[in-house]
Amino acid sequence: MLDFDDSRLEDADVLAAAAPLLMNLAASGARVRREAATAEGPLAALLDLDRPRAVIAYGPEARLLRAVLEPVCPVPFVAWPALGLPGWVGPLDVVLLIGRRGPESLAVAHEAVRRGCRLIVACPPESLLAEQAASRATTVLPVSTGDPLAAAVVCLQALHRLGLGPYVNAEAIAAAMDTVAEHCAARTDVSVNPAKAMALDLADATPLVWGGSVLAARASRRIVEALRLASGRVGLSADASDLVPLINQVRPRDPFEDPFEQGATERRPGLVLIDDGLDDAAAAEARVRLERTAQVAEIRTTRLGHREDSVMERYATVLLTGLFGAAYLQIGLGRTTS
Repeated sequence: MLDFDDSRLEDADVLAAAAPLLMNLAASGARVRREAATAEGPLAALLDLDRPRAVIAYGPEARLLRAVLEPVCPVPFVAWPALGLPGWVGPLDVVLLIGRRGPESLAVAHEAVRRGCRLIVACPPESLLAEQAASRATTVLPVSTGDPLAAAVVCLQALHRLGLGPYVNAEAIAAAMDTVAEHCAARTDVSVNPAKAMALDLADATPLVWGGSVLAARASRRIVEALRLASGRVGLSADASDLVPLINQVRPRDPFEDPFEQGATERRPGLVLIDDGLDDAAAAEARVRLERTAQVAEIRTTRLGHREDSVMERYATVLLTGLFGAAYLQIGLGRTTS
């Protein structure tokens, strides 16, 4: 078991060795700007013509698109998880494909073209996928950074141009991510750095992550994936109805237990609550229940919140803060390499 050393979070040499990890996160806003700027031409050419029967999205962040569009989209929106397309999809529908490497995206593109669908593909313009997707009804959104969130922002802009989704300000989202990068920078002291504080809270814990709204729950799943990868530990993102029983099973702290005695302690959970200000009544009640349960069980709680601006700015802010927290957990555990 690797021990967390909080001094690593302020050690210049350690942070320098981990610079590629942190710089990749810090460049998130720049990637959003780059993809949006590159796609300006194809986006401007999109027109809100005949309203489609349905929209079918496939690929990374398809469920994010659904979470944003479901409340406002005037037609059914399907985030399709399986290879191929539903049997009912045809010329009356829009297929939105966020491309990724592998045969799956190629198969979806081929099927959409064969059925005469209106096809929107986010992928590198010179790629095999762009070639496979070519047709009179195809729009290629040229994305090349490999960042799924940046590609999703461009896709949301495309859907807005088609009259199917809300206006999405890529520059505002990028600026929000730049702000997170500034607040979570390596040079920022732990006392004012929310990501370093999160890493300290989870130093010896099994992470349990919860978000109340649809988008906060989506962010919670992404964050817990990053925490599992960073720490090599089990982590869980789930509904409050699943997390509360787990917390209730945690045995009370023994003030007389020797923490250095082998086998004396078990890893206790650490609760991360994500708050984007979009909880409905049921989610607000679940949040209170989780907080009270964690307090009774003496479980440390970390709160990641952003309750202002657009839904995508809120999502990007809490998500990136959580990803920075996972990075600092990885650094504190000594799991980075130079």
